[in-house]
Amino acid sequence: MVNNQLFDTVLVANRGEIAVRVIHTLKALGIRSVAVYSDADAGARHVAEADMAVRVGPGAASESYLSIEAILGACRRSGAQAVHPGYGFLSENVEFGRALEEAGIAFIGPDVISINLMGDKIRSKNHVMSHGVPVVPGIAKPGLSNGELADAAGEVGFPLLIKPSAGGGGKGMFVVESPTELPEALASARRTASSAFGDDTLFLERLVRNPRHIEVQVLADRHGNTVHLGERECSLQRRHQKVIEEAPAPLLENLADGERIRAEIGAAAVAAARSVDYVGAGTVEFLVSDENPGEFFFMEMNTRLQVEHPVTEEVVRINGRRLDLVEWQVRIAAGEALDFTQDQVELHGHAVEARVYAEDPSHDFLPSIGTVLSVTEPAGERIRVDSSLLDGLEVSSFYDPMLSKVIAWGRDRKQSLARLDQALSSTVILGVLTNIEYLRMLLADADVAAGHLDTNLIGRKMPQMRFRALSDSELALAAHLSLATHGHSANPWHRADGWRLGESAGTTQHFEVDSHTRSLAFRNTAAGSAIAIDGREFMVKPTGPGRYSVNGLQHRVATALAADGTVWLSHDGWTAGVRPVGRAEMLGRELAAMDRGAGALSPEVRSPMPGTVIAVQASDGQQVVAGQVLASIEAMKMEHQMLSPSDGVVHMSHLKVGDLVKANQIIATVKIVEADDTEPTRTELEHSA
Repeated sequence: MVNNQLFDTVLVANRGEIAVRVIHTLKALGIRSVAVYSDADAGARHVAEADMAVRVGPGAASESYLSIEAILGACRRSGAQAVHPGYGFLSENVEFGRALEEAGIAFIGPDVISINLMGDKIRSKNHVMSHGVPVVPGIAKPGLSNGELADAAGEVGFPLLIKPSAGGGGKGMFVVESPTELPEALASARRTASSAFGDDTLFLERLVRNPRHIEVQVLADRHGNTVHLGERECSLQRRHQKVIEEAPAPLLENLADGERIRAEIGAAAVAAARSVDYVGAGTVEFLVSDENPGEFFFMEMNTRLQVEHPVTEEVVRINGRRLDLVEWQVRIAAGEALDFTQDQVELHGHAVEARVYAEDPSHDFLPSIGTVLSVTEPAGERIRVDSSLLDGLEVSSFYDPMLSKVIAWGRDRKQSLARLDQALSSTVILGVLTNIEYLRMLLADADVAAGHLDTNLIGRKMPQMRFRALSDSELALAAHLSLATHGHSANPWHRADGWRLGESAGTTQHFEVDSHTRSLAFRNTAAGSAIAIDGREFMVKPTGPGRYSVNGLQHRVATALAADGTVWLSHDGWTAGVRPVGRAEMLGRELAAMDRGAGALSPEVRSPMPGTVIAVQASDGQQVVAGQVLASIEAMKMEHQMLSPSDGVVHMSHLKVGDLVKANQIIATVKIVEADDTEPTRTELEHSA
């Protein structure tokens, strides 16, 4: 129901799926929505769906979405009375909150004092501890040097966890098993924290092995009312980044005294929020011992909406009605009071959320960048999709790789998991690689199905995961689509398919599949495409929309063709891209291989994607060893290390911190130094004398 006392115009200072999600609620409330966008996001979905859109700068987040002045300028241009920050970017930035306050613009979030107290993990930990909230043992003091942290590590005890004070999303967190690992881990954590958050302050905590990650949603108004909305379990994490979240927590659902523990952890969350006079929607995160669920420790409070908030919305009922957290954020910011009490909060059924990322799990989750050619998102009973996707979307290296979230509700956990798996299997995203196959593998895992979760589960399971490879019949299908469809010309003289008067002579074609080159013989015939791969014959022909016959066997697969001839295939959540390799490229590869000798490693170190140089760890002419880090590149908010392929002498490209690099750009070359090329050692000279 529209409330005329709410704001007339609200600017959404974010992008992607969260911006779209906030805009939908603003529209339902009858509030004019304003989107902001960078040059890289000019064609983004949130821009199209808002009532007004304002450009705030170039692609780099530091010059657009993170620019306080640019966002304030957009507020002035649009006449926005309030700003919803989403999550990430400026959502927990104290200076942004102050700037809005000075400009007379409402911030749809907590007061600056709450952000300031809870935004610093050291300060927040010490603060809530003084209010009776249990915390993990460790050392949390501002301004500690690496040496001081190393001195304190023995008292904290190993294994321990390094955490950035200003951080979030698991970035900059490092597990340290022994004192010898500590110096390098501290250096890397400082670098990551400084790059990601502009603050390299670190602290140490005792590592709680195999813990459960339980968080509690809180909601508070300016009239003294604070409630919790149950808990979420976020234990399925990879490198401290959540992957699948659910509500309620299976840990508590399976315990006889689960309701008592839920009440206790909820009360602790409310106490933490009240200790800073919190206003709005927030999340208090706890580590919970799997062996002793009644023992839980405060980790941090996120003074904003969480990525996983939809699972809470799907299970919480207030006097039988569903809850919209964004709506309540807006209402509270406009001065309204909560119209319900803790006793009226009920949990109904079970909800699970999976985060869909543009990444390649089979190659250490390397981000995938490109143009989304075609999208089909799931629908069905109690399926919800919060998404930024649309056909033609450019997925760039500037931002987080999350594309969408798929949420499923069920009467119980078993039904919600089954619905989520079915929804993921029907999701089709062509043009970039995604983690959907990996998400389905997690949902099928016996421990996940049984609710036996902990934050290290994915780390233990990953080595055993086997991702599906493109079969020869699918390669034949891709070749058919690339050569018989994409390369088709009405004029036979313009074709490259071996056409001639009489029967086609056939051609040899090359395709890049999963970083490897495959060669095949292709011949166009009246019956279809005749393709030979490693001596095996395939006959491919279309049999209907999305259907193809390969040697008489029917294949139902979603397909798309990119401008460069790359064929994208998708089926049951699995996706692959098959890129044709032209003659000139093949010749260049063969000549390079001849220069370095048969079977030798390539001396070139290339960036796998566009990104920003955040560290250069080797100097030109330095002797290096195989696996040594030469440079670090950040793309999609992740650090990627460029490693030496072999022992030798490195020639570094003229790179410096802050430089932008292109995909496949040479970062360095490593010359293998033969024994005869090396200078004699001091010992050898002494012996020769």
